[in-house]
Amino acid sequence: SLAARVLAGVAAAIISHPADTLLSLINKDGAGGTGPILTRLFNLAKETGFVNLCLTGLAARCVMISFLTAAQFGLFDAFMALTGAQKFKFKNPDEKNSDESSKSPKPQPQS
Repeated sequence: SLAARVLAGVAAAIISHPADTLLSLINKDGAGGTGPILTRLFNLAKETGFVNLCLTGLAARCVMISFLTAAQFGLFDAFMALTGAQKFKFKNPDEKNSDESSKSPKPQPQS
C-alpha cells in the first residue's frame, strides 16, 4: 500500500540522515580541519553536535526520500503487473506441502 511505501521511505531517511549530513559537511573546503578522513569526520560530528546532526534538515529529507521510495516501490509493482510476474513467495522448508505429497508417493522403509 502507499502508506507502507511512505513509511519505508521515512525510516530510510531517518536512518541515513546523520551519515548523509556528515558527507555533505566533509565535502566543503576545510571542513573538519586537517588530517585523515576519520579524524575530520569526528571533528565535524563534535562541532555540529549529535542533536543537530540528527535533526537539521530531517523533515525535508523525510519528504524527499519517502516520495522517492514510494515511487520506486510503485514502479516495481507496476512492472510486476505489466509483465505478469508473480511476487516472491518464501516457503518454510519444514512445512509439508499437500500438493507435493499427492504427486509422488513416499518410499516405504524396507524391513
